[in-house]
Amino acid sequence: MTNTVRPTLHPGVWIADTATVRGDVTLGADVSVWFAAVLRGDEAPITVGERTNIQDGAVLHVSAGFPCVVGREVTIGHGAVVHGCTVEDGALIGIRATVLDGAVIGAGAVVGAGAVVPPAMHVPPGMLALGVPAKIVGPLSDAQRSAGPRAVDNYLARKEAYRQEQY
Repeated sequence: MTNTVRPTLHPGVWIADTATVRGDVTLGADVSVWFAAVLRGDEAPITVGERTNIQDGAVLHVSAGFPCVVGREVTIGHGAVVHGCTVEDGALIGIRATVLDGAVIGAGAVVGAGAVVPPAMHVPPGMLALGVPAKIVGPLSDAQRSAGPRAVDNYLARKEAYRQEQY
């Protein structure tokens, strides 16, 4: 199979030298893709909105008929798997969490570390999902709600430091 579709990258994107971004992938302004992360848009497109950070070892992949759509100012934690699903603006996917085909993570929602969101599950905006399989445990506390914006700001600053080769 010859794949002639190449990623579309906004000029403000930063991709670590050990990350892999291949196929039908579109990255918006100020997106950062960290070390050993993999974004593979081979069977459907992957779209990532501006100011989103995809942390070390995370995997974004797709299935036929299941694109991966990630909104603006999203944090995808270390080692998370985001597969053929939608993650709306401001959501946070915790370390080693998994979100499967057809799932929708609402705006500002949090999927806790290690949780597994099954196919087609909907996590409403502003809610917390935990466990295997994930269950909605309630609305976010103020501290939980502020974690996403803090991570976005932190990773924007860190991205610029790496871009300027301060590390």
